Amino acid sequence: MNLLAIDIGNTRIKWGHHQDGSWVRQGWVPTQQAAELVAAFAALPAMDRIMASNVAGTTVQVAVATALGKSRGAPEWIVSTAAQCGVRSSYADPATLGPDRWASLIGAWHLAGAACVVVNVGTTMTVDALDGEGVFLGGCIVPGANLMQDVLARDTANLAARAGGFQYFPDNTGDAIASGAINALAGAVERVARYLQESAGTTPVVVLSGGAAALIEKQLNAQVTLVDNLVLEGLLQIALQPGS
Repeated sequence: MNLLAIDIGNTRIKWGHHQDGSWVRQGWVPTQQAAELVAAFAALPAMDRIMASNVAGTTVQVAVATALGKSRGAPEWIVSTAAQCGVRSSYADPATLGPDRWASLIGAWHLAGAACVVVNVGTTMTVDALDGEGVFLGGCIVPGANLMQDVLARDTANLAARAGGFQYFPDNTGDAIASGAINALAGAVERVARYLQESAGTTPVVVLSGGAAALIEKQLNAQVTLVDNLVLEGLLQIALQPGS
């Protein structure tokens, strides 16, 4: 099967062409430059299915559909459900869960097949708990590192945006801001991992993905499995599900 999977995020639109058991081509464009996808999609062969997740709003969704063109067929926009591909949702209203989070949970379950903390680090960071039976227990949403730093620069008098990197014991303001954001992200992941370990009775793996995953990967006190694009993996599994 020739599959085109598209993940429309707040910052980037990521896509992948899957054929004969592997990803043969992938790419991305800034979300606000969706029109650039016209050339990328025109270079692809005919697709059997086009699966897409969108969290960036109707305008971008229309732009992506336009970039595909009528000849390639309409994309199938996924929505979160109560159960799919071996994953069951405990969300109070399953349909309100972001489709990117749902696809990530399905991708993580397919890859790990065990209790895991599913983390996507981008403009925001989502941290979701999946137990050993494939039940999504719930999760949290955290501002990404850039958002945290932007808020400090905007709402304080002396913490304007400046260069900085992670240090265990920062000795300047730039490093202090960057390290604070990274520690906050890593701490959120480790706390959810601890809660899941306490409830599941086993140490969960952290399945980590997203454009900013490298910021926290080495700072996590956990077993980490890094996945290039977990949403695309989930979209693939949804497409492969019998009857879907």
